[in-house]
Amino acid sequence: MRYGFHTAVNGPRDPRLAHKFASKQVVDLAEMGQRLLVISPVRNEAPHLERVARAMAAQTRPPDLWLLVDDHSTDETYEIAARLAAEIPFISVLSAPAAPLPDPGDRLASAAAPRTFNFGLQSVERRRFSHIAKLDGDIELPPRYFESILAEFEADRRLGMAGGLRTELVHGRRRLERVPTEHHVNGALKCYSRACFESIGGVQERLGWDTIDETLARMRGYRTRTFEGLVAIHHRPWASADGTLRGRARYGAAAYVVHFPAYWVALRSLKIATARPQVISGLAFLYGYARAALRRTPRVEDREFRRTIQRETRGRLFGKLPLASRA
Repeated sequence: MRYGFHTAVNGPRDPRLAHKFASKQVVDLAEMGQRLLVISPVRNEAPHLERVARAMAAQTRPPDLWLLVDDHSTDETYEIAARLAAEIPFISVLSAPAAPLPDPGDRLASAAAPRTFNFGLQSVERRRFSHIAKLDGDIELPPRYFESILAEFEADRRLGMAGGLRTELVHGRRRLERVPTEHHVNGALKCYSRACFESIGGVQERLGWDTIDETLARMRGYRTRTFEGLVAIHHRPWASADGTLRGRARYGAAAYVVHFPAYWVALRSLKIATARPQVISGLAFLYGYARAALRRTPRVEDREFRRTIQRETRGRLFGKLPLASRA
């Protein structure tokens, strides 16, 4: 069996890549097994991209296709990606089309990354892949990352979404992030089984997409897990793409969109207040939540989704497993 790899409508910006891009249009799928598609929306990642790509090339189980989708970078991101694609056989490069954003001044609130991800996804026949991963352009993976992730999917057929942890640079030192590993998967390095991905309707182009998708997955009977033994390096501080405080406020707005209850928001703000800039970070988070509420920012409309979020939040506060993930 063979299938065509469809380029984006605008194709590669560099004509010299045309032959390389065409060479990836035919892939032999006689023995499909596990086939991994990785899509990375990238924008102004020139300082990190080569290191990230070298780590990808060193994977003991590299992806079958890695799409680097440039979202109108103003630095040398595209040129670096093109050069890497000429060296590493499983890389292809696309340019995202120019499209108006709901809030041009806030790319993250406008879900620019999910939009770019979906553009890349539409350029391939996703049915030809068993697993689909989203990887940010500033995440350096350990060598056995995808080998281990795919082994977890193979061992647990109910696993629908999986990822690892990140180390963040905090106060000049690397610190391991803390997440509720039994249910949360960081949106920066998230891998889906295709069955799970399709059952939840893919990645939504809205603020809070990475909480929406994992909650929907559990509602559909899938497990969502972070594996502590898989630790990646995050080269850009969390929520700093366009300002740390703005990132905290956006996080608060996302909490409103996905129906996190007010008591959880209050407790979460206390934890965030310990991060730099201390105290102000927590206030920025609360401000983002309150502003979204006052503006009546559109929330997830599904009533069962809201009940699931609130039930799981209560369960986690009392040390119980999320009910949806035990369905």
